[in-house]
Amino acid sequence: MQHKKVIRRKELAATISLMLATSTAVYAQDEVDETEDQATETEQTEDQADLGTVYVTGIRAGLQSSVDIKRNESSIVEAVSAEEIGKLPDLSITDSLARLPGVTAQRLNGRSQVISVRGLGPDFTTALLNGRQQVSTSDNRGVEFDAYPGELIQTAVVYKTPDAALMGQGLAGTVDLRTIRPLEYGERAATANARYEWNDIDALNGDADDDGWRGSFSYVDQFADDTVGVAFGLAYIDSPAQSERYNAWGYPEGPDGALVIGGAKPFAQSNNLERTGIMGVVEWQPSSTFNTAVDIYYTDFDETQLLRGIELPFWWGGAGEVLLPGFTVNDGLITDGTFENVTGVIRNDLNRREAELWAAGWNAQWSIGDNFVLIGDLSYSEVDRTDSLLETYSGFCNNFSGCAQDTVSFNLGPGRGAIFGTDLDYTSPDIVLTSPRGWGGNIVPGGQLGYFNNPNITDELTAVDVRGEYTFDEGFASSIEFGVNYTTREKIKTADEFFLALPNGALEAPLPANTSITNLSFLGIPGMITYDPLAAVNDGTYVLTRNPDDDVVIKSWQVEEDVWIPWLMLNYEVLWGDTLVTGNVGVQYVDTDQSSFAISGSGDTDPVLVPTTGGATYEEWLPSLNLTFQFMNDSFIRFAYGRTLARPRMDDLRAGLQWGYNEEFEDSDDINQSPWSGSGGNPELRPWIADAFDLSFEKYFLDGLSYFAIAYFYKDLDSWVLTAPQVYDFTGFPIGDGDEPVLREGLVSVPVNGSGGDISGWEVSGALALSAFTDSWWGGFGVIGSASFTDSSIEDSPGNEISVPGLSEDVYNLTVYYETDRWSARVSGRERSDFLGEVAGFGNGRDFRTVQGETVVDAQASYFFGGRLEGLTLLAQVLNLTDEEFVTFGNEDERQVIDFQRYGRTYLLGVAYTWQ
Repeated sequence: MQHKKVIRRKELAATISLMLATSTAVYAQDEVDETEDQATETEQTEDQADLGTVYVTGIRAGLQSSVDIKRNESSIVEAVSAEEIGKLPDLSITDSLARLPGVTAQRLNGRSQVISVRGLGPDFTTALLNGRQQVSTSDNRGVEFDAYPGELIQTAVVYKTPDAALMGQGLAGTVDLRTIRPLEYGERAATANARYEWNDIDALNGDADDDGWRGSFSYVDQFADDTVGVAFGLAYIDSPAQSERYNAWGYPEGPDGALVIGGAKPFAQSNNLERTGIMGVVEWQPSSTFNTAVDIYYTDFDETQLLRGIELPFWWGGAGEVLLPGFTVNDGLITDGTFENVTGVIRNDLNRREAELWAAGWNAQWSIGDNFVLIGDLSYSEVDRTDSLLETYSGFCNNFSGCAQDTVSFNLGPGRGAIFGTDLDYTSPDIVLTSPRGWGGNIVPGGQLGYFNNPNITDELTAVDVRGEYTFDEGFASSIEFGVNYTTREKIKTADEFFLALPNGALEAPLPANTSITNLSFLGIPGMITYDPLAAVNDGTYVLTRNPDDDVVIKSWQVEEDVWIPWLMLNYEVLWGDTLVTGNVGVQYVDTDQSSFAISGSGDTDPVLVPTTGGATYEEWLPSLNLTFQFMNDSFIRFAYGRTLARPRMDDLRAGLQWGYNEEFEDSDDINQSPWSGSGGNPELRPWIADAFDLSFEKYFLDGLSYFAIAYFYKDLDSWVLTAPQVYDFTGFPIGDGDEPVLREGLVSVPVNGSGGDISGWEVSGALALSAFTDSWWGGFGVIGSASFTDSSIEDSPGNEISVPGLSEDVYNLTVYYETDRWSARVSGRERSDFLGEVAGFGNGRDFRTVQGETVVDAQASYFFGGRLEGLTLLAQVLNLTDEEFVTFGNEDERQVIDFQRYGRTYLLGVAYTWQ
């Protein structure tokens, strides 16, 4: 079910490649290219008239389609079309979205994965597929857009302001990914493409790949006198990536109050992503009054990461590590020094994520009489994701003499972390499988030899949508729309974690066969000995012992939601003097019933477990107004108001607690000295609420390619979610052998609804095609750019302002392109300032860290053949042209680097062919 169901023929004529099915799929027809500069002329040649539609091709076609969408929507939107994405192919739709004004992306594992809209993080933006809300492969609501191949998406629209007919609207915005409709496309077409890729960082691990490929195929056709249409798309990627990684434990206070590195966990990481995407549509329109379509979308996502490195405990080691005299202190931070008595942990790790995403929908539209349209829509989406996070340890140890200790020097460089020097040879064959530091000794005698974290996420969403529209023949009201939407969603996370040990209680064992050497010279360490950790688990080298701690038990949870949304919207259109006034006013009534089931646990190795449930119901009224003044036919002033909400994170809604009982306070009647305490989730949590105001001016030029826009937005946050103490009723929880306590209530630290704040900002965007000024060669140049400036004021307590996840105060995007009838080239760059990002932390938990601002640049050139080779295109592309690193830091000090990851440049060479 698409929002704004009517898709203009002009947009479809501008769609060159099917569903972005090819990275270079553009029509290379001379006669088509030659009509480009004539698209706006009132007289056409007889041959052009016979075509029925004037095609604009290449980059300009994508830009024109996007500009048309932005201009003609009643809401304030940004859009990217098939040509824009397909002409500059991206690993996923994420990079394409990140080039839009007010939108930016966060990179994880070397690729853009999640987006922020207007300074608000991924959990505040809802993703739709053909107008239908989607599940997510993440632990929460934020959609990981790298699961959606760009080749299968025709158009992506970002709604910055809502209206009552838009379901699943987010607090920050709503992203609607749209696939093709074959009958609207109106002709037969097929496209195939293949690309070879490699990285300028050679494979960091000997058992990893350093080159890969991508390919796609798409087909669309119509049958039975154009009453039946079919479309099919397949996109496959086998993409390697390398990452030179540094990670610090943190920077505690050391000698004389100076901060010092607490420990480090650097890795040579090799990734390989295999993703298969499939899209299919069958559409039937037996008459002008009835249309129905079924569409299916499927993604199989499989990513494997090999990580080899040496974990080096320093100040926080707690086992005799000593910082030697002679260290260097710069402005309160020790930037150069040497630790002795360091027992390093040699790590051979493997992370794997396997995820399947299904989405299916059925839509039917009936025209009843001349004025009424009835639409029914049924949809289902599902995700099943399993992570396998494997750590294995080894070291210079034996049962009799203990572990060899190292002397390790470090030098902290600005923005890159530490470079080390070591005395020990970590490539030595004397290294054995063991527990060098005795971690986990309370569970595994002698200490664990590794750890296996195996969480699973399932997410299911079913929606039924019924709506109608009645069109008025006269009056200021053009139509009235109404409907009801029902959505039920269930998300389940299951945690399963194990310690690794050796059979029969052994404390050490020889390394597995077939070892190799990993180069760690980028860290200052010559290298380390490596092996296949998964093979060692599968062949019985290790035995698994389940971790019974309560902090593992409470990671499992189940959250269910049932949401009813009846809505009503009035569309209007009136001429006020020479100004056309259009827009809509409406309201949604949101009725939510949420519940959670989890296990609460108390105790480390033998926890007391209590099944825990909770939930809440609430109602919200969400009014909205969109008002557009169009004057001089090409200038628009838009005003919008909307009350919006974002439902709480799923893990915040979990019912489980990590709780404790202190018999010492059994007789206390003071809630601040209650025997009960704990921390966890809050299934009674209400959503974030905001009143959003938008004002924009837009000027469009006659070439259909150039425009200028400036917008101001203000979000008055009625509520915010923060962590704070809250009274919790522990009735039914066991107290052991003690006496009945005076209090059955205690304070727990959980997410709660607090007071809000505000977020505001300016956005300036535009596009300029020089073809509007000249017919010479330099008329092929054009530029597309935007700048966004955002500020926030949110406090978690009086006087304590907090950082908003995902908010960069400054975001810039710039694309410079050049296009002729045979050549096309583009350079695109996006820049964002520092922001609070969500990254994987200890035990695969989610941590928020300050991410250093970055500038990411991509470039591409392609050549389109004519004559006998017409339809053939060659492509060359570079991703991350400037080799921009990913950096996080602590304490708002960019010298205190927590994560440093260098990904290198990715090169692609490709070929595509289009049949018509």
